[in-house]
Amino acid sequence: MVIDFETNPSQYQHWRMEFRGRVAYLTLDVREDAPLSSGYELKLNSYDLGVDIELYDAVQRLRFEHPQIHTVVLQSGKDRIFCAGANIRMLASADHGFKVNFCKFTNETRNAIEDASAQSGQRYISVIEGVCAGGGYELALATDYIILADDGSAAVSLPEVPLLAVLPGTGGLTRLTDKRRVRRDRADIFATLTEGVKGERALEWGLVDRICPSSDLQNVIDETIQKLAAELPCKADASGITLTPLQRTQEGDTLNYSTLSTVIDRSKATATITLRAPSGLPQEHPDLFTAEGAENWLLCCARELDDCLLHLRFNEPQIGVLMFASTGDIEHVTRYDRLIQDQPDHWLATEIQLYWKRVLKRLDLTSRSLVALIEPGSCFSGVLAEIVFACDRSYMMIDDDGESQQTASLIISANNFDAFPMSNGLSRLQTRFAADAKALDPIRSQLDTALDPQQCERLGLVTYVLDEIDWDDEIRVFLEERASFSPDAMTAMEANLRFAGPETMETKIFGRLSAWQNWIFQRPNAAGEQGALRRYGSGQQGNFDKART
Repeated sequence: MVIDFETNPSQYQHWRMEFRGRVAYLTLDVREDAPLSSGYELKLNSYDLGVDIELYDAVQRLRFEHPQIHTVVLQSGKDRIFCAGANIRMLASADHGFKVNFCKFTNETRNAIEDASAQSGQRYISVIEGVCAGGGYELALATDYIILADDGSAAVSLPEVPLLAVLPGTGGLTRLTDKRRVRRDRADIFATLTEGVKGERALEWGLVDRICPSSDLQNVIDETIQKLAAELPCKADASGITLTPLQRTQEGDTLNYSTLSTVIDRSKATATITLRAPSGLPQEHPDLFTAEGAENWLLCCARELDDCLLHLRFNEPQIGVLMFASTGDIEHVTRYDRLIQDQPDHWLATEIQLYWKRVLKRLDLTSRSLVALIEPGSCFSGVLAEIVFACDRSYMMIDDDGESQQTASLIISANNFDAFPMSNGLSRLQTRFAADAKALDPIRSQLDTALDPQQCERLGLVTYVLDEIDWDDEIRVFLEERASFSPDAMTAMEANLRFAGPETMETKIFGRLSAWQNWIFQRPNAAGEQGALRRYGSGQQGNFDKART
């Protein structure tokens, strides 16, 4: 089954989106009989990847189509249940790779909610009535404020360890300690309590922000909305754009979009993603971003690359190497990249920049070997140059004959220094030269200049500079070498090297928590025939190997 990540509110089966003035209400009302694949029912407002694809789409549309919204209320459409978390039968039956990618995508979606709050002025409130367990509570943890309707039975819990022998898969442990500052010993108790924590105790421990009787819930919601709205700048005049359907076609092993194409070579286990420069320069227009809307090349390319990465991640698990190429007039890319710098106060320019930041982070988190190929006719400038710096290796060709109209070059812009920070809070250039901060000074002196291969090599911007004679052989040797290594070792090595620099909540979630979960998902105590995850719901407890590593 090919998983499609494109949707829109008219196609939602599990979420409802309503608007009351400048407040949006996202209601989770999961259809039990509409799972993404067969073999399980989505009972108790549990979710699978299909539910989260809709949530990711809703968060995106709130930012682009409804920028005037200042508060988003997450609530349940079912009585006495907020969300039971990820569907256990779905997880138990899924293969290992899907489990890992499912957790990664849900993490990225929760991070997008937090990014919308921090950067776009859209605060999120969770309203919990009834049971809120596992991934359901992790969803609430991603919001700014948690209200618990204290009816004597409502509780929050992270029961994965005692029930399933796995970890909360969507950053729950990290958000408890790093975001909500819950004491470590209390977090230890909470994460081992199957029944969870209720009422006053949940409030005292910092697991929720407010408790109230059900009869007073709406008043508390309204009061919280007013409180959060008072802290935000007014964007009432912002007029959103429509995120139109993507232009995407597939012919065999070629996936075509309007700004890029992907060609899969199954014999080599590679996918070549070629990004195309805009066909012309930006128009002279007083409000170009709003006028072009979703057709703006910067936004269109971000959306299409996002979709392409997700497609490869979930639908092409055997493809081990992603090669990035580009083609077109590099000056056109440079001029579009400059639009972000020229209009720093334009809400849509800011949202496009933030979207690129999230897409590039998704690239950082993609567990495939990444390599950039900078050839004559390439257009790696500004935002597209970030892709080069995200790659594990980069190769640049010297055009000794001078026959190409556009020799291989790389253009660095001011955006490469601060517009697209990684999960570690640093730019990719800062991360690249972590041991030598002074290495950035000569790069800054060359902003907006087409740097030739020798200059790029001298500045440390690429891994190898090769002439045309050696090009094909060197790339072939690299691909053969990569194919000879263990994919598990490559995934681990690349993730460790990409997460250089300071640790943040995001790097802990993706670099530490995800790595442990990845390991646990393969252990017999969880995933074996007698493991807790497999036996869940059978009435039998997991049969554990008691040895500690």
